[in-house]
Amino acid sequence: MSKYSYMTQEGFDKFREELEELKGNGRQAAAKAIGEAREKGDLSENAEYDAAKEAQGLLELKISQMEKILSTSRVINQEDLDASSVVILSTVKIKQLKTKKEFEYTLVSQSEANLRAGKISVDSPIGKGLLGKAVGETAEVQTPGGVMKFEILDIAINI
Repeated sequence: MSKYSYMTQEGFDKFREELEELKGNGRQAAAKAIGEAREKGDLSENAEYDAAKEAQGLLELKISQMEKILSTSRVINQEDLDASSVVILSTVKIKQLKTKKEFEYTLVSQSEANLRAGKISVDSPIGKGLLGKAVGETAEVQTPGGVMKFEILDIAINI
């Protein structure tokens, strides 16, 4: 993974809102659950208390990870991008050479990736294989099932 996480302004704002929600309401809910479990008596044999403390620890870990991502995030402007080759935020139409199936993906940061929405991470095997390629070039992607070859059919910058 690169030392920076590149995002759209929309993705950055959404990520920051989610972090603020966890820091506010998430922490309050965790503290409330711990308080309720404490009221039930002996903490040494209280499974509810242990579960609430573990949930709090996981919440704090997630908050810490999200803060780290935001601290290394860079917002990318569409005007700064060039559609002559695949870069982050490119929408790429590709054809798998073996099956002749066509796919369209937008390359985004790892935190914005959503396969159902057609957004793949630039850090994924396919994302890494496509970066820097131009229309007409072939990208070879190493997968657990072997090497897959994709032809770049079109590149667009349309966020």
